[in-house]
Amino acid sequence: MSSKFQVPGSKSPRFADLTTFRIGGPCREFIDCKTADELGAAVRELAARNENFFLIGGGSNLLVSDRGLDSVVVRFANSEPEIRIENDEIIVSAATALDDLARFSVENGIAGFACCSGIPGTVGGAIAGNAGAFGEQIGDLLISVSLLDHRGGERIVAAGELGFAYRHSRLQETSDIVLSARLRAARGDAGALRARRDEIMAIRVAKHPDWHVTPTAGSFFKNIEPTSKAERRQAAGWFLEQAGAKNLRVGGARPFDKHANIIVADPGCTARDVLELSKQMAALVRGKFGFDLQREVRLVGDFG
Repeated sequence: MSSKFQVPGSKSPRFADLTTFRIGGPCREFIDCKTADELGAAVRELAARNENFFLIGGGSNLLVSDRGLDSVVVRFANSEPEIRIENDEIIVSAATALDDLARFSVENGIAGFACCSGIPGTVGGAIAGNAGAFGEQIGDLLISVSLLDHRGGERIVAAGELGFAYRHSRLQETSDIVLSARLRAARGDAGALRARRDEIMAIRVAKHPDWHVTPTAGSFFKNIEPTSKAERRQAAGWFLEQAGAKNLRVGGARPFDKHANIIVADPGCTARDVLELSKQMAALVRGKFGFDLQREVRLVGDFG
């Protein structure tokens, strides 16, 4: 099994060290896996111990309780990309960072992945949540995935069986873990793809906090689904801004000044601060526009 992780000076690993929000309490045990073989071995050992566990990837899109989680936490993430091209397909480890996949595709003249530029998290998490941007999503490019169940069994599943929808797949409702993926590798104009990636990265710099520097989980609420085929999906940030959400603050949590749908955590911020702020933001939109926003960020643990 992979080695346990111990935060220096702490009796227990804390989610504050494992998530892009950099808040959240302790977990009982942490196992760090970088390869499919390591992950499979860890899962089978935990199954033999009849031990449940909580899986994370890059730690984005999570808000973990200040109380933490009385559970084993297994991380499947690797800073070294595992990507290759076979014929007209990309084969990629689910532990690979999503932005590394976007960069690789652009460098190799493969279309369809530039939209994922700058999005934090792993390929596995992106597939489970059908991540994307600018009207594109990774599920549209998927051919199949190799899955690992919580007993350590592996199987191949076609993309059509995963029930992709906006920011959703059936993987969010099962205990299956993505080990690797096969994706379509349609050739594109390398120069145009590089320009598109540069454009997207510039947009992110202009409108989004740098999650490496500023604690955040990215967009907190899902965008608004169209009410008819004639309408487009609408940005939750627009409704939040119109409702005055940028004026809110709870403890160390506040909306990002350039994007009303992003909550950032200032020093001293707690998970409770973030949750309470999100409730107030949603209430403003409900009061002004008459509908409920749906969280994109996943709540983990006991918030009381």
